[in-house]
Amino acid sequence: METHIHKLRHPRFVILNIPDDITTSNIEGTLIAQNPGLNLANGDINAKFTYVTKKHTRNIVVEVRAQVRKALLQNKVKIWWLICRIEDYISVNRCFKCSGYNHRVGDCRGEETCPLCAVRHRLKGCTASPHEYKCVNCTTYSKFNPTKHVCSSHSSLYRNCPSLQALLEKYKPNTDYGHGC
Repeated sequence: METHIHKLRHPRFVILNIPDDITTSNIEGTLIAQNPGLNLANGDINAKFTYVTKKHTRNIVVEVRAQVRKALLQNKVKIWWLICRIEDYISVNRCFKCSGYNHRVGDCRGEETCPLCAVRHRLKGCTASPHEYKCVNCTTYSKFNPTKHVCSSHSSLYRNCPSLQALLEKYKPNTDYGHGC
């Protein structure tokens, strides 16, 4: 048997509204060249992926060390002629079959569950009105945490879902934000 000391994850940032020509391969060089006041060096930024939002804006997710995170939070990031906003990036996988967290469809062992009403049917076939929505995750959370009953009268797609927020809070202690950050 081997023992391993748990290593904290590096924090991740999302840089919002980046220009179309910025990619995972050129973001580090661009940030270093255009933000000399941040004292960034090669290897400080590890670009993970880019994505396009529903509003057709491009964002890029980067991983950094705690000291770099602190420097970025205290400054604005310049990319070409833009000043881009940055935010912490914490994400949770959600299964599109059972609407549960921390796994994807390919690994799902649950039953198909509608993310709107928590009934055993596909989302396309749902006829529930918003006041009939029910979150399968909050129902399960309340069942296993009887002292922490949470409201489940929302869909499992709701961004401020209490069970999702509880899961995001669990991730934070496993991330190296540095001392006092």
